[in-house]
Amino acid sequence: MKFFSTRNAQNTAGFKKAILDCIPSDGGLYVPVDTKDLRRWILYTNEKTTFASLAGALTSAMINEEFSPVICEAIATHAFPNDPVFRQLDKNLFILELYHGATGTFKDFGVSYLTSTLETILRIDGKKAILLDATTGELGACMSKAMQGKKLLKSVLLAPKGKFRGIDEKNFVWNGGNIYPIEVSGTEEDCHKIVRKIFEDRQLVSELNLTVANTANIGRLLPQAFFYTFAFSRLKNITSGDIFYAFPAGNYGNLVSGLYGWRMALPVNGFIVPATPELTLDAAGNCIVMNSMIPLEKRTPADPASPSNIERLEQIFKEKSLMLRSFVYPAAVSEKEVEAACKQLFMKYKVYADYDTASAYAAVLKRCGAVSEEDRAIVLVARDSPVLSKNFLMHNLGESPETPEAITEAFKPVKLDRTPLAPDDSGSVISILKSLHLS
Repeated sequence: MKFFSTRNAQNTAGFKKAILDCIPSDGGLYVPVDTKDLRRWILYTNEKTTFASLAGALTSAMINEEFSPVICEAIATHAFPNDPVFRQLDKNLFILELYHGATGTFKDFGVSYLTSTLETILRIDGKKAILLDATTGELGACMSKAMQGKKLLKSVLLAPKGKFRGIDEKNFVWNGGNIYPIEVSGTEEDCHKIVRKIFEDRQLVSELNLTVANTANIGRLLPQAFFYTFAFSRLKNITSGDIFYAFPAGNYGNLVSGLYGWRMALPVNGFIVPATPELTLDAAGNCIVMNSMIPLEKRTPADPASPSNIERLEQIFKEKSLMLRSFVYPAAVSEKEVEAACKQLFMKYKVYADYDTASAYAAVLKRCGAVSEEDRAIVLVARDSPVLSKNFLMHNLGESPETPEAITEAFKPVKLDRTPLAPDDSGSVISILKSLHLS
């Protein structure tokens, strides 16, 4: 599989380059040049296929020009010790729960796959690399789990003072680990600015082999396409009708990865999302991407610190505009509709729905009317554990589920006995990066 930049179709890269040098020099984002028809792999799966096995097979089918099937299988096996949970709620409604990993968020899957892939590439090439990211929450906890055992990969994380969560002290570089957390005496945006400034220096990025663990990196985004194939493997013997997936828009990573799955021949009839200012409906009721009105040459470079996948979504729409306008179904939902959806999921199915899952279900109710229409399957994608939305659940239901011990640990505050950096001190971060590169 080859990739090209959203800003310049002539700027191409292989899989290895696309995830190691994840931000193209022209300021765009990498997208697949062509998505292979994986129908025979997808249709071969069934309810006994593990997520790791499925991911290994699809990875091999996608990038067999660069890696052998054995290597692809090893990447997936190390990345995915657990499966998502797929449940049938009634005849036509299903839920795919992506939060049963180490930290209670779907990011566990993508971060684990990316770090496993990078470590494998670095071992083959005899090189080292550093992940540089800003975080205020679960990414640090995800990295703490995913980086365990990695010898050639290090992670430098920036966060406002007091905002680090879930990083085990044994994973700190100064304790023999591979994560270097840096507190900044400022805001999350200050942390983002430092990351952006560092990535503006292309020579430094190349010299230190810097990349990111967020969805600006195509290696973090691609494995999210496996979610829908996994759900289909559980659905294929249950329904023969149309299949729709519903989820919150977020930074559009889930939608883009779902559309990549569709381009790989995944059987799917549409994606339902709550409308956003960027992804909404025109006067005729068709799906439109509002950012398309701003020419690429007038935009700032893609943000390596806090990415949006809207540009990748635009690129897909540009290729297949007419079809996608009747394939992606945004629905404007109000706060009252979200709260009502949360209550309905609990009353009818005993499902604790966080705000995002409730908003996706509200979009389903608005777009599909009665979800029980004959031969139609709707898969509600729950990305994060409901215990992360306790206040929302208490407000709407008067109760919330107990927090699992693993999630409690994942969000435990981390105390660093180190002086925070000034909000604009990118120089000290560069010094740390250089010292890690040499170690």
